[in-house]
Amino acid sequence: MTEIKTKKIFYKNKMTLYPLAAFLIPIAVMAGVYATQGIYWGSDRSLLASDAFAQFSNFHASFNNVLHGKQSIFYTWNSSLGLNYYALISYYLSGIFTPLVFFFKNEAIPDALYFLTLLKIGLAGLSFWYFAKHTYRFNPVLKVAFSNCYALMSFITAQSELIMWLDAFIYLPLIFLGIHKIMEGKNPTLLFVSYFLLFVSNFYFGFMVGLLSFLYFWARASTNWKTYKKSIPRYLITSFLAGIASMVMILPTVLDIRSNGEKLNKIAWVKTEATAFWDLIAKNMVGSYDGTKYGSIPFIYIGLVPLILCLFYFFTKKVPRRNKLAYGSIMIFIIISFYFNPLNLFWHGLHAPNMFLFRFAFTFSFMVIVLAGYGLEHLTKADSHLYNRIIIGLMTLVLVFYFTKGPTAYTYITIYQLVATLLFLGIYLITFYFFFKSSRKHSNVRRQHLIMAILALAMLSEAVANTSWMIEGIRKDWNYASRVLYSGPYSDINSLVKQTKKVEEDSFYRMESMEPVTANDGINYGYSGVSTFTSIRNRNTNSFLNELGYRSRGTNQNIRYDNNTLVMDSLLGIRYNISKNKTLKFGFKEFDKNNTLKMYQNDYANSLGMMAPRSLYKYKPKENAFLDNQASLLSTLSGNKLNLFTHSFPEVVSTTNTKIEEKDNITSFKELEFNKAKDITYKLTVPANKQAYLSLQPTNFADLKSGTAEITVGTHKQKTRMSATGQYYDLGFYDEAKTIEFTVSFFGTANLDVFTPKVIFLNNKEYADAFNKMKPSQVPFQVKGRKAKATVNVPEGREVLFTTIPYDKGWKAYVDGKKTKIKPLDKAFITLDLKPGQHEIEFVFLPYGFIMGVICFIASVGLFVLYLYWIKISTKKTRH
Repeated sequence: MTEIKTKKIFYKNKMTLYPLAAFLIPIAVMAGVYATQGIYWGSDRSLLASDAFAQFSNFHASFNNVLHGKQSIFYTWNSSLGLNYYALISYYLSGIFTPLVFFFKNEAIPDALYFLTLLKIGLAGLSFWYFAKHTYRFNPVLKVAFSNCYALMSFITAQSELIMWLDAFIYLPLIFLGIHKIMEGKNPTLLFVSYFLLFVSNFYFGFMVGLLSFLYFWARASTNWKTYKKSIPRYLITSFLAGIASMVMILPTVLDIRSNGEKLNKIAWVKTEATAFWDLIAKNMVGSYDGTKYGSIPFIYIGLVPLILCLFYFFTKKVPRRNKLAYGSIMIFIIISFYFNPLNLFWHGLHAPNMFLFRFAFTFSFMVIVLAGYGLEHLTKADSHLYNRIIIGLMTLVLVFYFTKGPTAYTYITIYQLVATLLFLGIYLITFYFFFKSSRKHSNVRRQHLIMAILALAMLSEAVANTSWMIEGIRKDWNYASRVLYSGPYSDINSLVKQTKKVEEDSFYRMESMEPVTANDGINYGYSGVSTFTSIRNRNTNSFLNELGYRSRGTNQNIRYDNNTLVMDSLLGIRYNISKNKTLKFGFKEFDKNNTLKMYQNDYANSLGMMAPRSLYKYKPKENAFLDNQASLLSTLSGNKLNLFTHSFPEVVSTTNTKIEEKDNITSFKELEFNKAKDITYKLTVPANKQAYLSLQPTNFADLKSGTAEITVGTHKQKTRMSATGQYYDLGFYDEAKTIEFTVSFFGTANLDVFTPKVIFLNNKEYADAFNKMKPSQVPFQVKGRKAKATVNVPEGREVLFTTIPYDKGWKAYVDGKKTKIKPLDKAFITLDLKPGQHEIEFVFLPYGFIMGVICFIASVGLFVLYLYWIKISTKKTRH
């Protein structure tokens, strides 16, 4: 009896080791590979590469602020004047593991992302093991090996910095397992919960996984239609209810995207860019990394053994032709989508991706490993010749590809990738030789287990090699940022932000940094500004601000504070500036300082709202007339006839490494020596009482790439990226007429064409008079969470409450407790019509569609519970 119990305990512990291995091995591999790059817990180098540095670190820090009660979960005032935060959560932060940032300080967010990345990749491995356990009948060691292949496939590791995508790979195997359970007449709860969590965690990848799983269900149903057709109602009902339940997150986000000016891309009936004949071979080789920027092709590698066994599935006669056609049609559809642009765009929700292309490529990888598992179930000693032919065929294809691709094609495939691929194919040829040999009836069981262990170890070694190449590729492509770039300035910036909050108490104000760490600093540190970089944005407001001089071109994902005039500083209520240098801005006085930074206060900053004449509704900015638009808006609001801006052309004093050519109104700066700065020194006389700006407007933004311009005035230097920031570079203010010299240094562009540079003069007296005149009309607001309140006295002739709150359908306005219709200014800012007299104003934000989403969630969960009860009752009746 004791011996039996001991065996049971041993077996149970052994079974526990497999899922533990499936979870821990991918974590250990990623941690080990990261360590080779100098990345580990608390390391000097962080895993903040590409968007992880500018976006995900700041967004996770902002979510930490939410969890600690510092910000509303529905709205943030700290991203581009104000933004629907619930929609931002839906795209970036709605995974169930995001709340773990609660246990980290914001300055330690790099460690939080490191922890979450490893956790999610480990859980992806565990999820696939659970799927394999309930799906396949082969050695559990190989199920762990397959789990490792899945969790470490190229799509995951090559884009591992995109942390919000990783959640999808935890739910994908569970969804397929849920489909299997439904088709076998079992409980649909797993499918419902997995679909719901997937859609809520990331609706973008939810669409792709939803489409793949939908195709898979019908493909599998067609393999045994007579039996599986009975499961169609259960699958459709479960999927539909899960989708409707997820509307609690998706509906407000979709409505926000639609109402804020997001547009679908036009379909081009052409082949996708950069794809070519040998792509499927090239991207199935070990260590194949071609980058994640534009011009890359799909990441489809998931391991050579899964690829071999997937091919075996299609070549063996043991698998019915109907099954091959069913599953093969899905793979053909995916492959065609790689090459045919309309299908490629369809997978992306008819919205072309901004880099990180072919985001559905994981669907191919997943089908490969799923079918590989089915293939392995059929593999016996009798198949040794077919298996060998497949490996030899792959070796031949790889060699033919490598030696015929030419010197300019697939340059990322070097002799190292070739040798690694051929080496592992050779190892699998030999390993399976012994596997087949040990498959005889009276073979040693221990020997079979040893061979399985060797095979699993070889597969793991291959995954480690590939992962190393992927992470090294990310480093070369994007660079893993040093921790000090994120955490270094944190203390000094945070102390100044806290000081302003003490002084201002409950009144609303805005501030901006002249030394930004990223465009999303405000949402991290908790201050309201202009800059932001996010896929969830208010395009109407950003487009409006673009015409007022804040650069936000194209899709408006970026908007930057840098290089605009004092007029916009004050109109938008920018009360504070953080800077390392002494400010050159008129009306900004030193307010506070610490070890590295100074804080300046703007004497002319507006409040969040002000009373304006009805003529404001006639205002509409003109395209590319930035200064005219600013002057016109200020004239309308102040009632003054203004002549704010004049200009003069500076004289070139000297140049370094630069040849200047002028034609018509275009000036060309050409580099004489490669990869050195082009320096041009100018001089001119600035009239008295003027703020001066150098206007640098590129003729073609596409030529700029990452080119920068650095302006040096005396000891003051300011460097910005030309394509992302405004065109008005500050040269300082002057109470008396003065002749100045300044130097412009261009970096990162061999040749640069701009409209002939000129210096803009802002009339400080007219500017100050206009804002002083508007002071009695200002309406200070108290802002807390998703609400803004004010008491306002409305004078005759100024019956319009103009605010710089970005318009969103989620806003509701109440005047003296009664709901009042909001009248947006050019779809950009909130305005209200008011009657003369004193009024209590309250704005309340709730994401448009949120209430309906909650109703959908409650109704769907309720209906699903009733549906489960109905299934239970029906099952009992059938049994009796």
